[in-house]
Amino acid sequence: MSGTATLAGPESRDAGLVRGVGLAGLTAAIVNGVVGAGIFTLPAVMAMNVGPQAPLAFLACAVAMGAVVWCAADAGRRVPTSGGIYGTVTAGLGPRAGFVTGFVGIWLSSVLSCGGIAAAFADGVGAAVPAVKAGLPRAVLIVGTLGAIMLVNLRGVGAAARFLTVATLIKLVPLALFVGVGVWFVSGANLAAGTATGGDGFGRAVIFALFAFSGMETPLSASGEAADPSRTVPRAIVLSMAFVLALYVAVQLVAQGLLGAGLAGAKDAPLADAIRTVSPMLAVVLAAGATLSRLIWIGSDILGAPRVLFAFARDRLLPAWLGRVDPRHKVPRAAIVVHTALVAALAVSGTFEALAILSGLASTLLYSLSSAAAWRLARAEGGRAWPIGLAALVAIAAMVAIAVQAKPQELFGLAAASVVALAIYSARRLFGGR
Repeated sequence: MSGTATLAGPESRDAGLVRGVGLAGLTAAIVNGVVGAGIFTLPAVMAMNVGPQAPLAFLACAVAMGAVVWCAADAGRRVPTSGGIYGTVTAGLGPRAGFVTGFVGIWLSSVLSCGGIAAAFADGVGAAVPAVKAGLPRAVLIVGTLGAIMLVNLRGVGAAARFLTVATLIKLVPLALFVGVGVWFVSGANLAAGTATGGDGFGRAVIFALFAFSGMETPLSASGEAADPSRTVPRAIVLSMAFVLALYVAVQLVAQGLLGAGLAGAKDAPLADAIRTVSPMLAVVLAAGATLSRLIWIGSDILGAPRVLFAFARDRLLPAWLGRVDPRHKVPRAAIVVHTALVAALAVSGTFEALAILSGLASTLLYSLSSAAAWRLARAEGGRAWPIGLAALVAIAAMVAIAVQAKPQELFGLAAASVVALAIYSARRLFGGR
């Protein structure tokens, strides 16, 4: 994975697209991509692994992610192109590393995660409306929901970004209510109550935290459509990730303060259970918020992830028809349709928890390569590259430290996915006319 030769420059890769995503739209998309449905159940998982020390796991992960975010912001400023981190890794480390990064760390991970969240959305609706809980009605619900979100994206990136800006604010309302109301009923004794009841300790908790922090790479895949990208992209990254850290720590502390030792056992709906101690009505709002969060997260995924397929096709690593831009709405129509169809197929077929774990672990590969690429890009432009080099070193060391906490079979799965990506890349180079 050496070399810095690129396949297609940002100008040719992004030809035909409209730079219609502003700072608010991209920041909202990143927040939406990171703050998914997991925030409504994550506090219990964290408490199960490390008890009341869960905020420390978030902070430890935030230190690692701070270095990653610094590198991603700097690289995004230098190479603001479709594919986001895929584009910056391609520019910094070469096309082979870029393809593995984009295919495994961004697109494949995104398809699996989005399929799982779409299935969870259907399950949540089915719990309230038993008629759509299984079989054909469930499939119709999934396909219809994904189809509606796809149609919004097909009408243009500006419409999709505006939808996500508003939808993200709506999605954050239940969490704001939880923190804003729950904080007044927090018990100081509960903040230190309880111990880890299972799991694999602090290291495993940090992996869960990393999974919770990951997701910025998908909306960043639309960087080729960002207005004034050299300013918009880095600002959106920093603003969104700082907000996410504050939100996660606040939610964890309030949940711990309301439930105390009982938090670790509230695995199904910890936030709803916690706020129920204050108001049963707010518990209903939080339960509805979890379902809404899944729906809106899917919208963010379908905005960003198809742009990775589009970037691959523009770089002649996938069939050219995936890289065509709709002449009327100026969006990569084929890439959006293919991505959505694959997500729907996975969601209808069932759940895949093991692949969701692999999706989180893939972030360590993604962020390591993106940080290394940021350093190479900084060196290539001259000037003082050592600050980014130091940040990259911290980021890579942190990602390795987190990855070694995974189980052997999980690491094997990540390696297998990388081998598949390398095989696709090699086959395309051999037989794709390059």
